[in-house]
Amino acid sequence: MPNPSSPQVAVIGAGLAGIACARTLTRAGASVRVFEKALKVGGRMGSRQTPFGSFDHGAQAFTVRDPRFETALRTVPESIARWSTPAVHVVDPLGRITEAADRSEVRWVGTPAMEALPRAWAAPLADAGALVLGTRVQVVERDAVDSSRWQLQTLGDDGSVRVFAGFDAVLFATPASQAADVLERSRLAPTFVERLRGIEVAPCWTLMLAFPQAATALGPAWNAAFSAHHRVAWVARESSKPGRGPVERWTVHASPAWSQEHAGDDPQRVEAKLRKAFAEVTGIRAEPSHTAVKLWRHAKTLTPLGRPHLWDARLGLGACGDWCLGHRAEHAFVSGLELALAALAR
Repeated sequence: MPNPSSPQVAVIGAGLAGIACARTLTRAGASVRVFEKALKVGGRMGSRQTPFGSFDHGAQAFTVRDPRFETALRTVPESIARWSTPAVHVVDPLGRITEAADRSEVRWVGTPAMEALPRAWAAPLADAGALVLGTRVQVVERDAVDSSRWQLQTLGDDGSVRVFAGFDAVLFATPASQAADVLERSRLAPTFVERLRGIEVAPCWTLMLAFPQAATALGPAWNAAFSAHHRVAWVARESSKPGRGPVERWTVHASPAWSQEHAGDDPQRVEAKLRKAFAEVTGIRAEPSHTAVKLWRHAKTLTPLGRPHLWDARLGLGACGDWCLGHRAEHAFVSGLELALAALAR
């Protein structure tokens, strides 16, 4: 049950930024409710489960540069592992290595799948009943009982409309355009809306392929590469990651420009084009037993905010996300952490 004497905070979005924000607030004694339109936490730190094994179809790996991120990761050592097998190469459109492997920075993954990390950090929130999943925030408005506080109008997956009230602060941890949509609909914070509309983010089509019939590893000697192919930006052998199943599986991220150009295309057409590009880059022309595609509409920040968060102490409104600083998982964590600290200092 919320403690009425503690700051009451609503966090909208349960990706890595939202979980980091809520986790920091809770550890400082605030009472937090986290609202997420999906049915699970993690956002692009999510994983797709299939009969052939998991796919990290969003974030492929993460690096650790900020000491605060490193300290937080130490709290969940069982949920992460060093991706030590592959060196990340740069390859031409035919998969030929054009630059020496990047061995200068360690890459980490969630284990047994990427979603394990946000799930581990969100577990105390779930245990406390602070996660409200499958719920989309439609409007933020002044509380009907106490006009110094906020209330949220929400729409559930089942069509139910609910009102959650009594919040001292409302913090958005969603893609910038989604936060702007809610604020515009709520007729709030026009300065925030203007800043949020200035964030440029590219989509990303993701292709997933499984080859359970393969007795040995298929294709190139490398396991992960940035690609110069006009359709493909990244290719990785999922089965090379620690804690994954042995079935040969590959994930392909389309380039930002190609994804933007084909964002409205039929998924079957996208799949066919990306499979052709995958074969050109890797040399793998075997027929997969499983294929799937997903469009991430808010994947790669092109024009970031340039600061860790937005925060208006007078209104008690804020926004965070990887789009504040860039597009890395670490950017999302730092943004959520720093917004929480700003809200606590109010």
